[in-house]
Amino acid sequence: MLNNADEKRVPVPPFTLESAIKKVRLAEDGWNSRDAERVSLAYSLNTTWRNRTEFVSNREEAKSFLSRKWNKEVEYRLIKELWAFNENRISVRYAYEWHDDSGNWFRSYGNENWEFDHNGLMTNRYACINDMPIKESERKFHWPLGRRPDDHPELSELGL
Repeated sequence: MLNNADEKRVPVPPFTLESAIKKVRLAEDGWNSRDAERVSLAYSLNTTWRNRTEFVSNREEAKSFLSRKWNKEVEYRLIKELWAFNENRISVRYAYEWHDDSGNWFRSYGNENWEFDHNGLMTNRYACINDMPIKESERKFHWPLGRRPDDHPELSELGL
């Protein structure tokens, strides 16, 4: 059996409003880095995911999934927003913009439900995502690739 008992990813459960908001922002920052190796370390060794039609059953599969994702979704920029939380679960809504290798732009909208172990590693991730084609002129996420600036509007402020 896989073991990650010594790994820790703060903040850890039980979550407060403040720590849940921080956990969401750290996840957003990680995904905006598009560094599959680094991002995969936020997940338990035996993490399970449902993402569209793909199912992931461990950290290595998560890393492979993320590498494929960011190779396909060019100029990926993401905003996540806390929706709800309890002791060891967080629910988020999010949107991200990207284009394919033909230059077609999309805004993807989604919801995720996360469950964490006592060390703050994500054990379960269930995602529901819809892609909407957009014109490049309709983009709302214009910061340089990487971490979203602190003064950039959140989803609610953008009307998304």
